[in-house]
Amino acid sequence: MKKTTVFQILLLALISVSLNAQEISPYILVDELDGSQEIVQEKVIKTLQNAGFEILGDYRPENNQTLKVIVYSRKDLQDITLKVKDRGALAAALKIGLKSDGPETKVSYLNPEYLFQAYLRDSYDTHKQGLKKIETDLKAAMNEIGDLNKGFGGAMSAEDLREYHYKMMMPYFTDPVELKEFDSFEQGVATIEKNLKTGKGETKLVYKLVFEDKKVAVFGIGYLDEEQGEKEFLPIIGEEHLSALPYEIILSGKSATMLHGRYRLALHWPELTMGTFMKIRSTPGDYKDTFKALCE
Repeated sequence: MKKTTVFQILLLALISVSLNAQEISPYILVDELDGSQEIVQEKVIKTLQNAGFEILGDYRPENNQTLKVIVYSRKDLQDITLKVKDRGALAAALKIGLKSDGPETKVSYLNPEYLFQAYLRDSYDTHKQGLKKIETDLKAAMNEIGDLNKGFGGAMSAEDLREYHYKMMMPYFTDPVELKEFDSFEQGVATIEKNLKTGKGETKLVYKLVFEDKKVAVFGIGYLDEEQGEKEFLPIIGEEHLSALPYEIILSGKSATMLHGRYRLALHWPELTMGTFMKIRSTPGDYKDTFKALCE
């Protein structure tokens, strides 16, 4: 009896380790649907709204008519992410990608758990119940859209995501790029909004989340410069990952920052080889220069 008990304990421990080590894909392919992108988009938006999600915005990466990103959120997600002081609000906006090939439209989405583990890190455990509810509701909604729901784009364990960096000496989540220290939160919001309104640097405001009581704002920004923006780097590293976009500026108090390109791009394209990464080696710097200009 004693041996059986010990065996059971060991078995449970092994199962627990196995579950904890399960790898998480960055993207989920929902399905490839018949019909135009407009028809599919309408169906996706309605399904998200029926699940309690709010549509924050949409745009076409690269200005490419075959690509569309839909950004969405929900109040419970915003409430949770705002509790994570170190740029947790970056995880408040989730994304769905539509890619049209002829008469069919491919629907995929950025896996919330992948993003939560990377951006919220150990705080994921603190808010696990609420975050799992969001993940479950989204999966149920996407099951109404298509039947495939298959992970793609690589995979990592939760532990690796929380400590992610591409290579030795590369930046972590906790190594952001400092863009600007404003005199006040209000000045920061007004400056960034003004520059985005004029399309400075060939940019486009896709969505914004402004939490005045918390002095936190997130701006999702399309980078449409034909020589340095999405049109330059996205076809090289993979348009299938379009729901990685848009890139963000986060304003916390008076400080505007962005995640380092060598962290954020690598995280969202985890299968990138060093050879391919070198082909877009100027992209992190291009984003930095463009986003700094948006804060001036």
